[in-house]
Amino acid sequence: MRKALAFPLTTIYYLAFFTTLLVFHAIQWVCHYGFGYHAHKQSVDVLNATLIGCLGLIGTRVRFSNPHKLQNSQPHIIVCNHQSLYDIPPLIWFLRHLHPKFISKKELGRGIPSVSFNLRHGGSLLIDRAKAKDALVAIEDYANTLNITKHSTIIFPEGTRSGSGTPRRFRLGGLVTLFENMPEAVVLPVSISHSWKLMKWGNFPMMPGVTMRFTVHEPIPVKEQKANELAARVEQIIVGGVED
Repeated sequence: MRKALAFPLTTIYYLAFFTTLLVFHAIQWVCHYGFGYHAHKQSVDVLNATLIGCLGLIGTRVRFSNPHKLQNSQPHIIVCNHQSLYDIPPLIWFLRHLHPKFISKKELGRGIPSVSFNLRHGGSLLIDRAKAKDALVAIEDYANTLNITKHSTIIFPEGTRSGSGTPRRFRLGGLVTLFENMPEAVVLPVSISHSWKLMKWGNFPMMPGVTMRFTVHEPIPVKEQKANELAARVEQIIVGGVED
């Protein structure tokens, strides 16, 4: 019965989802070229709030637990496990005051309405994962920019979506590079649970009635620990906070 209901609900969801991406692509373009960074950022914030609302069409609930008072006067390195593409809108929306950007593979910079535009023009970093040395150099430059702007970055050290409730082993090179080049930053570990269930049956239909959970752990000053040790510690915290 649940799966039968999922077919019409998913159809409605995808219509709303792709319409939202197309509409906000145009809105972002106007905001970015006509009014500058802050207008563009606000359009991205509203885009992601709308995408969360679209998920409500299939009965998805988002529970974002963040008991900490986070200041935007210093950059945050937001480190998360990655279960599905639906992890991203809640992170952007609920942490919007930190001005979160992304380290993403370069392929995402083309072809996806709204998403690609924001990655290219919103302050994120697109890297070629096939060129690891070049990517690390780019991350160093990116870290220096974040030190100046005080903006934050979201990084998924698994490198790709796990597609299940079991995180992949973290690739720590990018994390260590950020830590070494952002000594005044704060690390914010976030454990994401259950978002993979949305895609349990594949792209179509999506599973209705899923509750996605985001657990924000205690912030850690980067300078508190050596970069390699801190990266391993953050992985342990995140993996330990993922719910079955």
